[in-house]
Amino acid sequence: MIRLMGIDPGLRFMGWGIIDVDGNHLKHVASGVIGTDGSESVPLRLCELHGALKKLIREYAPAEAAVEETYVNRNGSSTLKLGYARGVALLTPAYEGLPVAEYGAMTVKKSVVGTGSATKEQVTMMVKRLLPGAEIRKADASDALAVAICHAHHRASAAHVVAGKRMA
Repeated sequence: MIRLMGIDPGLRFMGWGIIDVDGNHLKHVASGVIGTDGSESVPLRLCELHGALKKLIREYAPAEAAVEETYVNRNGSSTLKLGYARGVALLTPAYEGLPVAEYGAMTVKKSVVGTGSATKEQVTMMVKRLLPGAEIRKADASDALAVAICHAHHRASAAHVVAGKRMA
């Protein structure tokens, strides 16, 4: 059995999800959203995200982490702020000694739903089906669990590379 953490980066809301994987069996352990106060400065919000992720990693002790890649949108300022949050999402687990994988949104959707053009509602429905008993209150948490599920499927491949290390 291996414990995996999925992270859906965001400066306002960062989704996180922890699953246990035993062969093809997936089990929901915990999930949620780290929220930051938009009236605070960006550096303070990034510190808050880092501290909360570090606490979650130490509490749940995942063996690996996976982060969703973000897309570039038309608003340069928003893209930059999202990039800051993504940096925290990549750095914190790596700093805590975890291998970190990255997956594009289409790869995550295809792994969970079967099509890269799935809607958020379809992803949430399939996450609930794959992880019975998981109470999902926000789409960000569902997205993070989807990233963890995607990693569970892809890490089994001997050719998959995580943080520069070949996974078995």
